[in-house]
Amino acid sequence: MHEIANLLILPRLRVQNANAISSPMTWGFPAMSAFVGMMQALERKLAAADINVSLERVGVVCHDVEAQATEGGYTRAFHLTRNPVDKTGGTASIVEEGRMHLDITLIFAIDAKASDEQRQHIAQQAGDIVAGMRIAGGSVMPNSRVSPDRQRPVWIALDDDSSEREKQFKRLKRRWLPGFALVLRDDRLAEHTETLQAKDENATALDAWLDLSRLNHECHVDSESEQVRWEVRRSYPGWLVPIPVGYGAISEQFEPGSVANARDTQLPFRFVESIYSIGQWISPHRLTCPEDLLWYVDNDLDAGLYRLNNDYAQRAHSA
Repeated sequence: MHEIANLLILPRLRVQNANAISSPMTWGFPAMSAFVGMMQALERKLAAADINVSLERVGVVCHDVEAQATEGGYTRAFHLTRNPVDKTGGTASIVEEGRMHLDITLIFAIDAKASDEQRQHIAQQAGDIVAGMRIAGGSVMPNSRVSPDRQRPVWIALDDDSSEREKQFKRLKRRWLPGFALVLRDDRLAEHTETLQAKDENATALDAWLDLSRLNHECHVDSESEQVRWEVRRSYPGWLVPIPVGYGAISEQFEPGSVANARDTQLPFRFVESIYSIGQWISPHRLTCPEDLLWYVDNDLDAGLYRLNNDYAQRAHSA
């Protein structure tokens, strides 16, 4: 598998009012497509500043999260804003938006030829540019919770020697604690689908996805004492979550400008819908290499799939 040579790290970014609704069916953390889009925007802004580098992959370590929603009870609701009155003086409609505050570290796979001095200059430039950007719709704010030294952007050139490379990554993982990195677990979804189909041939991947996305309580009755005991059934260990991983085509591809009200009339147009999988939050100390937490674009245009991928499960199975 391809090994990453350089990492650009933007540590402990404080993002205010990021989008907490990641898809039509999930909420709780921005979709990874938001971070990939931010990475591509950052690459263009660096190019505009005459810094020609390639940002190939992105990983996220979340240190803290604060959803802007009501607490307590079985029902939760987002904190919503009251919009100004409309042109008739009446009450404007409320557009429900989910917001959250984040404390995250962004890790990019960066490809460029540069000296040690140039690397640090590029890292600082990237940090300055990101300070004025939006991340998942949220604003990047000064982080008063950590010292300035822990917020300094760095470019890490990974050693070719495997033992030295491992030592470098161990030092990085310690800096990312406490926190959790989001990785892809397509394998868990496939395995659980087969498990459910062994019990019910009509079971689908959607059934498996829903089953892994919730807490399942099972009732056990002792035959002798007739005492009732409730237990949570866990199909797999770890912190599994439902996540969107991209889009699947639901129409043919139309010629540029042939669809009314398209956002870009210079590119082909296609109707799509969200596609979903299972993710897992992993403590950084459990990662074995940088490639474990990095996400990248992995489209299959012939199949009409526009999605993201992550190699954590492949590496875990090959280890």
